Amino acid sequence: MAERREIIFRGRVQGVGFRDTVRRTASRFEVAGTVRNEPDGTVRCIAEGEATELDRFLEAVRTAMEANLSAVESRTVGVRGDLDGFRIVR
Repeated sequence: MAERREIIFRGRVQGVGFRDTVRRTASRFEVAGTVRNEPDGTVRCIAEGEATELDRFLEAVRTAMEANLSAVESRTVGVRGDLDGFRIVR
């Protein structure tokens, strides 16, 4: 069943290629979404896909960037089906 998640990454996540890593990682999974820097220093990701794919995607991001992460918050939000591909929002 499809899910949409809002994921907030905390730590040293801006200015270190974090968004590009998230985008490249997403290309390996059946997920669509966006990733953007937030004014408070976090990175916000909206991702949509099957629950198991989202879990695998999130674990891959955590593994790739674990040295930069102090916390990851994920919550399920309503599926919209309006995402196509995965892109960095500037």
